[in-house]
Amino acid sequence: MNIIDEIPSSKTLEINALASKLKSGGKDVINLTAGEPDFPTPDVIKQKAHEALDINFTRYTDSKGIVQLRETISKIMIQKGFSFSKDEIIVTNGGKQALFNAVLSTVDKDEEVILISPYWVSYPPMVMLAGANIKVLNTTFEEGFVPNIEKLKALISDKTKAIIINSPNNPTGVIYPEEILKRIAEITNENKIFVLADDVYDSLVYDGKYTSIANFVDPEYLIYINAFSKSHAMTGWRVGYIATKNKKIYKRIAKIQAHTTSSVNSIAQYAASFALEADTSYMFEEFKKRRDFTIEMAQKIGLEFVKPNGAFYLFFKSPMENDEEFCKKLLEEKLVALVPGSAFMAPGFVRMSFANSLEAINEAFNRIKEFLG
Repeated sequence: MNIIDEIPSSKTLEINALASKLKSGGKDVINLTAGEPDFPTPDVIKQKAHEALDINFTRYTDSKGIVQLRETISKIMIQKGFSFSKDEIIVTNGGKQALFNAVLSTVDKDEEVILISPYWVSYPPMVMLAGANIKVLNTTFEEGFVPNIEKLKALISDKTKAIIINSPNNPTGVIYPEEILKRIAEITNENKIFVLADDVYDSLVYDGKYTSIANFVDPEYLIYINAFSKSHAMTGWRVGYIATKNKKIYKRIAKIQAHTTSSVNSIAQYAASFALEADTSYMFEEFKKRRDFTIEMAQKIGLEFVKPNGAFYLFFKSPMENDEEFCKKLLEEKLVALVPGSAFMAPGFVRMSFANSLEAINEAFNRIKEFLG
């Protein structure tokens, strides 16, 4: 059997397909499944895309990314408190390719990658395609979906090669406490385990202090991943990046990039290199309003959840025993599309995205209340 046949289909896409079918039939569907900002890309970035066309910036580029963009990313990293030169950065086709390139570059066949559940749907397929094995560190509602250090220690074996840390987390919106991140880093440093720091939601932190695990990991074992998708509403532009000081891993990632996608779209790269000129504070302020409103409405109708301090998701206990059945019936009967927690290895929960207007979120809650009787 081909390894592709063993990879499960995406439950997120299944719900989206049903929502699209209903919408195309003229139904008033409120789709709260989206993992992307609903804002337009900032004007300055769009203008620079036009400029790229005007100057015929339409050829192949260095597979690692144009120098101008890598220098911009280096400056962004400095603002975040990290020091990576342009020669320690590789531009990728979105954060997803960055993650896959990182997994493929760090693990060999039959080695192990630790995933912390609930986790993003694409992590397991990436590990499977690399020929590695998955070990799951389960977190619970009672734990606030924060990793338990003793559970982590128990999972580690001589085959454990990497762990993916996603904070703020998709799908829970939880930010892992600094002390927990320090403890995880101590364990990974001691056991020489690579840390893939998936920080794509780091621009959306609403409460308290945010710290990336990248602050504590031995630089030789750190692979930092981010993208312009969430921070600059550029999901369709497909511009992500990897930063690492490990020269061996850097060369591997560059090699994969050169032999797969070659490079990122030249126009998107050129435009993204002006991201520092874009003011995105209005996006953050609006997301915070939506987060607060979503929490208020969820409390009013009695949903149980862990408060999301980051990202743009509310992850709540399914009112029905079967989360997939709940999402399907809610969509069919009340035309509200949500994602079942089973998609994130968290059966019994449901993910709602508040990357939509306050009006749409309000109406969605009214319909959910009606559905619940």
